[in-house]
Amino acid sequence: MNKTELIAIAAENSGLSKKDAERVLNAAIDAITASLVNGDKVQISGFGSFETKDREARMGRNPHTKEAIEIPATRVPGFKASKALKDAVAK
Repeated sequence: MNKTELIAIAAENSGLSKKDAERVLNAAIDAITASLVNGDKVQISGFGSFETKDREARMGRNPHTKEAIEIPATRVPGFKASKALKDAVAK
């Protein structure tokens, strides 16, 4: 499923127009992104939680030249599914 399909299903299930459903989805994505940028955790009951994790610098290898390279430290987003979501998928 892609974003367009998700918007269509949300519009159909909620009775909103596709344009309104797209605005709602974009606003939710923007709010989640802004919270993660600020280092906050976002929890959605029954779905899961989004949070950022710090990755330490590490050594890696260029697969073509086999030369050792340093991979810098970075902050990455992460998602952890709730028990309810895991149980729904496992059925």
